[in-house]
Amino acid sequence: MSLEVRLKHPMGKTLIDVEFQATSRLTAIFGKSGSGKSSIINMIAGLVKPTEGRIVVDSRVLFDSDLGVNIPVHQRRIGYVFQDGLLFPHFTVEQNLSYGRRFNRGVLEPGVIISLLDLAVLLKRKPINLSGGEKQRVAIGRALMSNPSLLLMDEPMASIDEERKLEILPYIETLRDEMKLPIIYVSHSAHEVKRLAGDVIYIDNGRIIPQSASSPPSMHD
Repeated sequence: MSLEVRLKHPMGKTLIDVEFQATSRLTAIFGKSGSGKSSIINMIAGLVKPTEGRIVVDSRVLFDSDLGVNIPVHQRRIGYVFQDGLLFPHFTVEQNLSYGRRFNRGVLEPGVIISLLDLAVLLKRKPINLSGGEKQRVAIGRALMSNPSLLLMDEPMASIDEERKLEILPYIETLRDEMKLPIIYVSHSAHEVKRLAGDVIYIDNGRIIPQSASSPPSMHD
């Protein structure tokens, strides 16, 4: 997988101005809260339209301000796992997963995802009856059910406690190692980034900073 990103866009008082390429199985976008990390992946997903720039996934142009290209969100084939999961509370786990399949076109076998994330015993439950870690596993499963070409994860463990983080980290490692699916992982946790990422992009105030000039230990671990 290759991801080419060049973006320039004002977000509040911050000017997002970044350019990078990602080629590893899991690339982390790392920085303190408010540095622009989530804004960057929202632009990759198509949720925010950059003022200018270019986004290319495996030679497929998703956005190019010079060429006037802006592929709609639902056609980008990108899975997105939000910080708090955003599961449908009135749906069971099975129904939440089925919702993710609406763009699958039958290419991906649902049982593979259910098995990979140990979701079989949860299928009949509703989100209110799930732990924080279980909710995030379901959210990951729902994103994967659409058979995306790229998975974006926006601080998926920020809202769960340390015990649940230890529960879910191995599942993310399994996705990284066993599925042929590139992952862009946003975090401000040095521990998560060190454990999961093949490549790290350090963001501060909307810009990429050299690794040698960063101070990861000062971030929340």
